[in-house]
Amino acid sequence: MIHCFTIKSQNLVLDVGSGSLHQVDDATMIVLKNIQRDINGASATSTEAFLYAPMEIQNEICTLIEKGLLFAPDNHDTHEYMKHRKPAIKALCMHMAHECNLSCAYCFAGDGTYFHELGTDRGLMPLEVGKKALDFIIEQSGSRRNLEVDFFGGEPMLNFETVKALVAYGRQREIETGKKFRFTLTTNGALLTDEAHEYINQNFDNVVLSLDGRPHVNDKMRKLHNGDGSYNKVYPKIKALADSRGHKDYYVRGTYTHYNLDFAEDVLHLADSGFKNISVEPVVAPPHADYVLKEEDLPTLFAEYEKLVIALLEREKSERQSPIENKVHFFHFEMDMTGGPCLAKRVTGCGAGSEYLAVTPSGKLYPCHQFVGDEKFLLGDVYSGIVNHVTDFSSCHVYTKPECADCWARYYCSGGCMATAYHTNGDIMKPDYISCELQKKRIECALYMYAERNS
Repeated sequence: MIHCFTIKSQNLVLDVGSGSLHQVDDATMIVLKNIQRDINGASATSTEAFLYAPMEIQNEICTLIEKGLLFAPDNHDTHEYMKHRKPAIKALCMHMAHECNLSCAYCFAGDGTYFHELGTDRGLMPLEVGKKALDFIIEQSGSRRNLEVDFFGGEPMLNFETVKALVAYGRQREIETGKKFRFTLTTNGALLTDEAHEYINQNFDNVVLSLDGRPHVNDKMRKLHNGDGSYNKVYPKIKALADSRGHKDYYVRGTYTHYNLDFAEDVLHLADSGFKNISVEPVVAPPHADYVLKEEDLPTLFAEYEKLVIALLEREKSERQSPIENKVHFFHFEMDMTGGPCLAKRVTGCGAGSEYLAVTPSGKLYPCHQFVGDEKFLLGDVYSGIVNHVTDFSSCHVYTKPECADCWARYYCSGGCMATAYHTNGDIMKPDYISCELQKKRIECALYMYAERNS
């Protein structure tokens, strides 16, 4: 299978099986599109589109096929591996607080308090629960050495002293077990201080900082409890921490909604503010919400992604900009075509429910943070382990989802978010249409960026 697309007059062809990316002229593009249309299980070279193509194009196509770079078959070893794999837990999302100091309109967790779902499972995670969670991931990680823990909320800095105590406990357990923790903090930034910056920079491999972009966009959805916008309060704190990170990882992470379909302007605003690592994601929302993305928004959003990738590339090429090592990294456009995730990782994605779990303040285990509070997906707790196996998340991947079988993007989207699929379609195996379409456009833009950077 191949996928042909054009951005800014650049014709690109992705070979799905091999992952090879080709730049082609207009005539070759037409031939390859017609071959893909006509192939229907036959060999590419037996289609009428190939047989009636100019000889030089035929020769080029044959050479690439012989090298395994065009119309390459799927990797059947990965198919077999996925049938028999036994995943181990490698990552935890630690809900340090089911409370929040902001009141964001689109928050999946009821303004960060989880009030609509959890009843008594509110408040802050006690230290002993957190220690038990770290013990749990060590015990369940099998032969994996590298483990990941994200301190999450609500707002985890409401429970920052416990976070620090758990980092210290994790370092102690590393010495005892030979494991290695990679700690991440996800925060809205409102409680950041200079003292906190120093600690975070010394102890956290990554920091995710929540900010939606332009002030009026951010303040429409991300408000303080008194109803005021949060931008003026959090922006200086987030900027100070990002500036202090040096070469350590961070991401400014925003959300766009139906109210800012021109979200490229928000990414560029963040870039103009000096942020180098940016991720602005489409909102996940119930269908009745006034800010939900609609199918009719897709053409506008597709154009916006193309506008964004072109603008970022122009900045990189401009003599007025900083050196290339200081370029802006937009999360969804950064694609490693050579040394990126192995194919098994690509088809499974985040590993929710099998390799990745969320832990509530009381120690309950859920497949991920977006399932927290739905008792159908309560897997167990950090004391008893996983006792509920009613949903087999380990079998949820691109080889088992019917919609993914013939999709060109399957090795780059990992089948989409299982939580979004469930909340949209009531089935973790049925991807959300709008999310899929946006993901495919982001992948096209990422491939275009790769091609431009390497041409």
